[in-house]
Order: sequence, then structure tokens, then C-alpha cells
Amino acid sequence: MGAPDGAALPTISSGPAWIREIDGAPDFEWSLANYAKAVANFLDAMGIESAHIIGAKTGGAIAMQFAATYPQRTRTLVVASGPFGPVDPKFENSPQQIRLGSAASKEEMEYFDKLKDDARPETKRGIRTVISSIHLENLLPRITARTLIITSDRSALQSVETVLRYQPKIPNSRLLVLTSDAYHVAVANAGECATNVLSFIQETKPPA
Repeated sequence: MGAPDGAALPTISSGPAWIREIDGAPDFEWSLANYAKAVANFLDAMGIESAHIIGAKTGGAIAMQFAATYPQRTRTLVVASGPFGPVDPKFENSPQQIRLGSAASKEEMEYFDKLKDDARPETKRGIRTVISSIHLENLLPRITARTLIITSDRSALQSVETVLRYQPKIPNSRLLVLTSDAYHVAVANAGECATNVLSFIQETKPPA
């Protein structure tokens, strides 16, 4: 979810034991706080002191929790379509066309449907527990890193008005609204997101 300056994002295939055991581990506490701790453990395992933290959807909520809990480890924060409050479990049954937008291809929708179908039942239950108990409002003022919040202008699942109720509570934040009817804007507008995120991170780098 993050990387130090000049480093590629690490790819996890099998990964350290603590990463593998999250999926379906009977003793894993399904909460944003525990996920944030897992990210911190991952950075420790990689020998990374601090990183640019980027998260989309539920990953965005985890990223905000991480930034509020570990401000000294967060260089910048980027959240793409992340929820700030509880998500109705019925949201998980939304068609991929609504999640990915009207421009999504059949292949893209099938890919994300397969990811969802392949998840273990205990993982699905755990994720539902996490998203239905998101309460970030009181944590947002504790985020000190420069922050970019990205959303779309016509999503049926998260309106710009909803985002504007929360984004200003993050002290050093800005809002970027992209033209799209997708909720998962990091996929639907991937190139535009990447360009804006890289530009945002470059603004933070000290002059050489």
C-alpha cells in the first residue's frame, strides 16, 4: 500500500507469515486498527521507516486509520473512494457495473466478480465486519500528512457531497473530483489517478 521515495511497490505472492495468515486466520481481529497495525508490521518487515500511503475503497479507510495512528511513518496520504463511515453490508451486492462505471468492460467486471467469488467465507464475513464498523470522523483531525482525496462526480455509491462532509476535517488535505460514474475510480480512471498521485507526491519531495 505504500513505498519509500524511488522504490517500486513491493509485490506480495506468498509474503511473510503474518500477511498470509490474515486471510482466514481464526485469531485475526477484523478491524481497521488491526489492519493498520498489519501495514506497520509489513513496513517493519521490509525495513521501511516511512512511506507514501495510498489506499482505494476499503483500503482507503485502512490508509486513513494508518495515517492517524502512525503519523511519523506517513509521508503523504492518498485515498481513492474510501469510506469515512459505516458501509451497509448490502453494498457488497452492488453490481460491478455500478462499482466500476458504465465504461467498464465485460472482462473487467468478470475479473472483480471472480476475486469476490474466490474469497474465503470467513474472509467475506471479516470484511463485512470491518466495513460496517468504520468510524473515522474523530480520527481525521489527527492525520498530519499532506493528503489527497480522490472521488468521482457521478458515483451512485458515494456522492461528492458525502466526501465534502469529511475531507475538510483532514487538516492538510485537498479534494480531487474526477469525471466518472464509477465508485472504484482507481480502476475506472487509473491513468488519471496515477498521474495526479505522482504529481502530488512530487510536490512533497524536498528540492535536490
